[in-house]
Amino acid sequence: MAQAQSLNQTLAKFQAKRALTMPADRLKINVDQRRLLVETADRSAFVKAGDTVGPFELTEVDAGPLSLSELLKNGPLVLIFFRFAGCPVCNIALPYYSQHLGPELRRLGTTLVGVSPQVPQKLRDIKDRHQLDFLIATDAGNSLGRRFGILYSFDEASRRLSVESRSPIGEVTGTGTWELPMPTAIVIDQAGTVRFADVSPDWLVRTEPADIIAAVQAITARTAA
Repeated sequence: MAQAQSLNQTLAKFQAKRALTMPADRLKINVDQRRLLVETADRSAFVKAGDTVGPFELTEVDAGPLSLSELLKNGPLVLIFFRFAGCPVCNIALPYYSQHLGPELRRLGTTLVGVSPQVPQKLRDIKDRHQLDFLIATDAGNSLGRRFGILYSFDEASRRLSVESRSPIGEVTGTGTWELPMPTAIVIDQAGTVRFADVSPDWLVRTEPADIIAAVQAITARTAA
């Protein structure tokens, strides 16, 4: 049986097809923004393994407010930061995680949460559309994303296109700002320590499920020992 495509192979195939149909000016803005982020991101500020995570609260679209202590109650915690419900790449990545990551994390007693700054009433769409079987939560005001050092702002060309398209990102997310999180995967153990962190300034590159699963397995093996 043929092996399933990796997440990043799937995303690269999507982008190759989209590049054939996207207007050249829009494609250039997209490519330039991603290149700028890769070149200028302050990686020294990124969340990293060994960091201690202080208390925080997220608002899940169905369950409401959830604290860090609640999320860690049954085992380790995996946070997947994504941009917003209408993001085309997020609409590939999150269902992929639901299929290739969620079941193994449940077996390992680990809570999985998709996190976006988008307000709950707008964020619900992506959970319902794909019938995602993990938590989808709002990071109000990008508070946690800012603490983790993973935020970026639209560059001038992206802002202009966003306004011209009558969809400024602050209205799309409901935050009123130009800030979004870079795609990020974080694994936190029950002591509140980050055991794995992967931040991608290029939103077309996402953490593979196998890397997250390996990090969780290392925690469970340490606990068992």
